Amino acid sequence: MSNLDIIAAHYAASDRGDLAGMLAPLGPGTTWTEAAGFPYAGTYTGPGEVRDNVFGAIAREWDGYTFTLGDLFDAGDAVIGIGTYEGKHRGTGRSFTARVAHVWKFADGKVTSFEQIVDSVPVVNAMENR
Repeated sequence: MSNLDIIAAHYAASDRGDLAGMLAPLGPGTTWTEAAGFPYAGTYTGPGEVRDNVFGAIAREWDGYTFTLGDLFDAGDAVIGIGTYEGKHRGTGRSFTARVAHVWKFADGKVTSFEQIVDSVPVVNAMENR
């Protein structure tokens, strides 16, 4: 399976709502970085930390939170996904749309890191009571 295939399978699992499938490419040493300014900012290591600190938090706080993939680029030892996040915050009832890029890095056919680059302002605004 190519690096591109591995990440395409991750996004297909996301479309199905299959958390186990989304976490499948992550090993115990894989680092996952959520962008500074994003509500879940930080670097997490391994599928358990990602599940608890990213996907668990999203599931608790948002309705209809989705990532829609627009483009997927094969850059050899990196794969880049560009798309859009959308969701409705449970606490405020406010919705958002934000553009995002995901940078996946590989070594020896294994995901070593994920980095999110996102316009965090619409997400944070949706969470704030005004």
